[in-house]
Amino acid sequence: MFSRRSLLGTALTLGAMQLFPGMSRAQARPLVFATFTGSWEQAHKAVLVPAFRKRTNNAQIVLDPMLSVDQMAKVRAAAANPPIDVMLHDPGPSLQAVQQGLVAPYPVERSQYFKDLIPAAQDPMGPAGFFQVVGLTYNPETVKTPPTSWADLWRPEYKGRVGITNLASTLGTGFLVEIARMQGGNERNVEPGFRKLAELKPNLAAVAANPGALAALYQQGQIDISPGNFNAIQILKAQGVPVEFVAPKEGAIAFKTTMNITRNSPNAELAFQLIEAALSPEVQSALMEPPYLVVPTHSKVQMKGEIARVLAKDQAELMRRFVFQDWAAINEQRSAWIDRFNKDINT
Repeated sequence: MFSRRSLLGTALTLGAMQLFPGMSRAQARPLVFATFTGSWEQAHKAVLVPAFRKRTNNAQIVLDPMLSVDQMAKVRAAAANPPIDVMLHDPGPSLQAVQQGLVAPYPVERSQYFKDLIPAAQDPMGPAGFFQVVGLTYNPETVKTPPTSWADLWRPEYKGRVGITNLASTLGTGFLVEIARMQGGNERNVEPGFRKLAELKPNLAAVAANPGALAALYQQGQIDISPGNFNAIQILKAQGVPVEFVAPKEGAIAFKTTMNITRNSPNAELAFQLIEAALSPEVQSALMEPPYLVVPTHSKVQMKGEIARVLAKDQAELMRRFVFQDWAAINEQRSAWIDRFNKDINT
């Protein structure tokens, strides 16, 4: 005799198979990949998803773009039945996800590509398939003299024309830490950064929720200058939006972005195959091409084009030239910083 639970489970599986005809009985629901919004979603939809489907005989996949903090909240709330199979995290959230037991170890021994990643990307709890670089972005039609320093954002001619993101994004928190560092602070002392941000308020046109929303402000003509992600700006340029990227003289911020298999995922094998696709030289080489210009972490993928011209000729130069922040230290106080920012700056 079938129990009510087993009948319900069978019905749900059959319903999912009707919605996604390519799904097998073993795949109870499509693989859910929580990518980031904006340029990340575009790049993954165009390059990574087709590569994954090719590897898995057209297995079904859904992209669910959201910030890392929202990914972790969803997974925590679901406990043993997570609605996300693969999470995408910047360094701070990646450390938190591991500490909170939200991710499963990566099956390194089965991986074809893990050994060929640069050492900084070889995290056994979730390899880093990508690098991000944060510098200054600006509209060259309205900003005639290219900025050279983070300090340029405070110049009086940019009153009401500066954009930043809130501290729930890695971009926003990383920017705060660098501003604090310029004033004598560091990852454990951002008080000088908060004082400097308070001085920036007359110049602020908007505080965006995430880097994708910040990039959209250039399209809408609401801002002329901001901190920004290198690859997000390249997407805008490809769409004809007047915007440029420059590394500030203090050093652009660089951080790795990991892909993590969610603990208790019902699609753990497909999650592994998605990450393997992301680590492959073919996908990393394709993502490096315009308009995505995502910095690769595979040691055998040679940097070229705009990435080599503007950022670094290879991963070793990237590691030497750019600023890598201590996210273990940042995480100790980040929640309090977010609350303070929302109260004192984003008002």
